[in-house]
Amino acid sequence: MNLKKIIGLGFIGIILSFGSLYFWFWASPVGINNYLNKFFFQIGLRSPEAATYLGLIENTMLDFHSGKLDRYDRKSEIEFLHLVRETRAGLDDLGPENLGGQELLSWKIARWLMDDMIRELSFDHSTYRINQIGGVMINTPQFLTDVHRIVNEKSLERYIARLKEFSRVIEEVKVRVISDRDNGVVPPDFVINGALKGMRSFIDGGMRENPLFSSLPHRLEKIDTIAEARKQELFEQAGNIIGAEIIPGYEGMIKLFESLLPLSDHHAGIWRIPQGEKIYAARLESNTTTNMSAEEIHQLGLREVARIREEMEKILVEEGIIEGSVTHRLRELMDIPEYHFTDSDEGRAEQIAYLHKLDNKMMEMAPQFFITIPSQTLNIVRVPEFSQDGSALGYYRGPAMDGSTSGRFYINQKDMSDTPRWTLPTLMYHEGAPGHHFQISASHLIEGLPLIRKVSPFTAYVEGWALYAEFIAHNDMNVYEDDPLGNLGRLQDEMLRAIRLVVDTGMHAKRWSRERAIEYMLSNSGTTKADATREVERYAVWPGQATAYKVGQLHILKLRSMAEVRLGKEFDLREFHEMILMNGAMPLGILTESVQLWIESQAN
Repeated sequence: MNLKKIIGLGFIGIILSFGSLYFWFWASPVGINNYLNKFFFQIGLRSPEAATYLGLIENTMLDFHSGKLDRYDRKSEIEFLHLVRETRAGLDDLGPENLGGQELLSWKIARWLMDDMIRELSFDHSTYRINQIGGVMINTPQFLTDVHRIVNEKSLERYIARLKEFSRVIEEVKVRVISDRDNGVVPPDFVINGALKGMRSFIDGGMRENPLFSSLPHRLEKIDTIAEARKQELFEQAGNIIGAEIIPGYEGMIKLFESLLPLSDHHAGIWRIPQGEKIYAARLESNTTTNMSAEEIHQLGLREVARIREEMEKILVEEGIIEGSVTHRLRELMDIPEYHFTDSDEGRAEQIAYLHKLDNKMMEMAPQFFITIPSQTLNIVRVPEFSQDGSALGYYRGPAMDGSTSGRFYINQKDMSDTPRWTLPTLMYHEGAPGHHFQISASHLIEGLPLIRKVSPFTAYVEGWALYAEFIAHNDMNVYEDDPLGNLGRLQDEMLRAIRLVVDTGMHAKRWSRERAIEYMLSNSGTTKADATREVERYAVWPGQATAYKVGQLHILKLRSMAEVRLGKEFDLREFHEMILMNGAMPLGILTESVQLWIESQAN
């Protein structure tokens, strides 16, 4: 048989194989896993940014996306809502009858997720698209500098294409902000001022000092495959786009936001906008994955604040710190200079080195408490200076699913007195191991499940796990055995999450003012006024999200207690953690069903 015939037959075989795969996976997917994987890939096809976050085909022959950014226009949003509704309708044809085990679990999780997406997307004007902590004016620059990988000339060209796309994104979102305004949705004045401060900071210094340009030389240091002349040519292209399109785009958005100030007010709660009460109810359900009412969550917060205050009092008394209220004594401890890292480049580097040391020690202990130990690396970096004013003390961004990019823990180093040394261990355990980085990295290792199970965005599970991780660091791993102030820092962190239950529902359901919310936080947490203000203003633009932490943690603890009682001496903490982590994130009600089935299997 000659070479042409061999190649021809091989090509026919490939076509037939692709044809079979097309009908099996795409045209008429067989089975729940293929059906959900198709939905997952449809999302990826619509979202170049999501495809880059996952990293599965980045800089490969299949890379169709990394020179593009997402669409933010209303038409694209409506098209996506139609896709979700269509996929949700088809889900009923696949179950739950005749499904069992992981397939039934996947069906239940997907049903809940799609119903929630439809509920959220059904509100046309329900959010402040540009604010002091998020939106494309903050998230897109961070995506371009921290997530888009530059590994060769092609990926640098795609970076420049994305810079060009960014100017389109700004204009699309500007149209949406105007539409929101015309439909009665204007952010509170303090949110507008915070957003203005961030946008002005981003373009201050011009093109050459802009992080989209200034970060390039460092990112290209280890790439020697681009000729110097070509590199300079591409630098010039990037600078021209930033100077001629992106910076003017920011100036236009700044002008628009300045025009919104006279139309705004100082109310903090989402009730202030049309359909605000319905929007908040939907956000509570989405974030807690429960049917708890705002009042139930508020009362739970009050009980938790009282309980945690008693535990703090005990430690303070044992340490001989007895003068004044708990909050007063915490504030005095926060202000002791010897606990602070210096407010300098050296102090900031020392703080990050200390956080790495904590994480490394935790990972050494992890095999005693976990079966699957993820190996993805964690980088600890400073929150970008242009967004630090409105940012939380710390936050996490997960690694690419293919391991091409590391997980990142961002620590806010604007004011080093906000994070005394004794407050850092529990923050590290929340964001690193055994918290977010451990859980999200472990989910990437799950095998035999649809991809959407690895990235399901259930806040109560994800944040509940991270707060539970803080608990096991103390309760099971005894990391604070010789560090009472570190344990006090853990309780202060837990107190913050309990306060969030009170303050979030207070602002959005009980119509508390921003100032009342800040005062409640200050009178119960011992944090700085600057930090309390950042926290409260975050809750104002992210209704319901702050309630997920404590609701999720308490639910996981309740499930663990149930398993310990039912299994007695047969209870194995490592097996319990394996069951929770290696099934991926899910709504809390479905998690309860899964734990009950696991208990039965262990008992038998």
